[in-house]
Order: sequence, then C-alpha cells, then structure tokens
Amino acid sequence: MRLSSVYLTREGYEKLKKKLDFLKTVRRRELSKEIGIARAHGDLSENAEYDAAKDAQALNETRIAELESKLINVQIFDDSDIAKDKALLGATVQLKDLDSGEELQYTLMSELEADYSEGKISVTSPLGKGLLGHKENEIVEIKVPAGILKYKILKISR
Repeated sequence: MRLSSVYLTREGYEKLKKKLDFLKTVRRRELSKEIGIARAHGDLSENAEYDAAKDAQALNETRIAELESKLINVQIFDDSDIAKDKALLGATVQLKDLDSGEELQYTLMSELEADYSEGKISVTSPLGKGLLGHKENEIVEIKVPAGILKYKILKISR
C-alpha cells in the first residue's frame, strides 16, 4: 500500500518524467559548467558567480529529489473506471456563473498537472474541491477566499 499516492494521467506522468530527465542530464551539465567557469575566476570566498551557481545546483538537486519522490508514488488513473456523470478527477466541467452569466470550462486534475492558463485546475483547490462529486444541472456554491461562487454545472465530459 502506498503512503501518499499521486494520481496522474498518462500524459502528465510522461511530462514529469521528461522534466526529471532534463533536470538530471541537461540542467546538471549546464550548472556544472557554470560552476567550473565561476571557479576559474579565482578566490571562491568572494565569488558571487560561484555562490549563485552552487545555489542553483542545490535547487536543481532539490527539485530532482522532489520529482523522484512523486514519481515513485504515482498511480496513473484510468478514467474508463470512473463515473462519467460526476465531476471527478480527469473530468472536463462546463459551468455557468450564476452571478455574471459567464460560461467557464475547467478540467479537474491532480496538483502536479494543474495549470490554470490551460483550464486545468487542481482537485485540491477550493474550486476543484467544490465541484468534486457533483453532476450535470446541479447548482453548486463554493466558498473561496474572495467569497462564495455560485455555478450551475452545464456539462461533464471526459
């Protein structure tokens, strides 16, 4: 049994693996070069370039460790086993804002795959949590830091 599973789509899993590979290969080499160049500038005790390069290297190694940890706990979800009529992980939900009349569309994703600019919101965000489990034509009221949002769920698709 996994302690804290991370649910991803196959696409999201592949994207994270590519990012990890980039950090472990390309970015590590770049940072190693930067450190070598900075080291060649002499006294390391007063070398800001060297300090910055070492800090960047440490940050890169931290990010690598985080990604490796998350990838170990990944479970790829298969939406063929998930109810099609409910707003659940992987569902695209079309909403109508009952205050403004504006129509919005979001895809519910894990935190690692969420990207608001692409309309992908995390199921752990206030909006994502508020939509989870609801069906088409339901009215949902979601408490967010700015107040309460009221939506009608127009359509749910996968």
